[in-house]
Amino acid sequence: MAARALRFLLQRGWLLAVLVAAWEVAARRAGDLSFPPPSRVARALADDPALDALAPSLGHVLLGWALAGAVGIAAGVGIGLSRVAYHVLDPVLQFGRAVPPPTLIPLFMVVFGLGTSMQLATIVFGVVWPVLLNTADGVRAVEPVQLDTARVFGIGGAARLRYVVLPAAAPKIFAGLRVALGFALILMVIAELMGSGDGIGARLNAAEREFRPDRLWAGILLLGAVGCVLNGLFLLVERTVLAWHRGARRTRT
Repeated sequence: MAARALRFLLQRGWLLAVLVAAWEVAARRAGDLSFPPPSRVARALADDPALDALAPSLGHVLLGWALAGAVGIAAGVGIGLSRVAYHVLDPVLQFGRAVPPPTLIPLFMVVFGLGTSMQLATIVFGVVWPVLLNTADGVRAVEPVQLDTARVFGIGGAARLRYVVLPAAAPKIFAGLRVALGFALILMVIAELMGSGDGIGARLNAAEREFRPDRLWAGILLLGAVGCVLNGLFLLVERTVLAWHRGARRTRT
């Protein structure tokens, strides 16, 4: 296991090491305060750890994403199962998806005030659309043969939804959830930058006010690392849950 992890780091991490070294050399030669070298950024992260602000930010991201996922999947299944509902609601859904979530932050600030409620409202509104629309498309794409076979064997109602519809739509549902997770991280930062007393966004605002570009870069790099970790964990879960789907697809080919 250790040898495999080391081999993975060598295969995938060499480019990152080269880029960091190039950044270090370029920053030291430039001597620009707004473009600090990675060594100075690392010291700033150690002296004023943004990790302390990571917990509330992660809580907002995961809670908002989970709420949007639950609402999006439930609504998407209901809309996808009804042809009439899909055609009636599709223009409304497309309009809602087209509204940029950051433009609603002032409204959410008025309605919910500054704090967690406003941040969660921003995240949920922004990330529910890919989950909802992907779920509806996945449900509508279930092959009629599967539904007819379930009907012949007397599988109906909740059982058909659980054993036929949801498994068939699962790849698209997971695709929507993955896109939504990336959006949730972005919207969390935007909401915290607009008004928050804690979290990474508040730490970035403080670094800007104090003219500490090293701390600003530390927060930015920390956000990038968090995004990579969340995406990797989600892919691991997706591959585990959808292992049967890949196996079935290989069998058909």
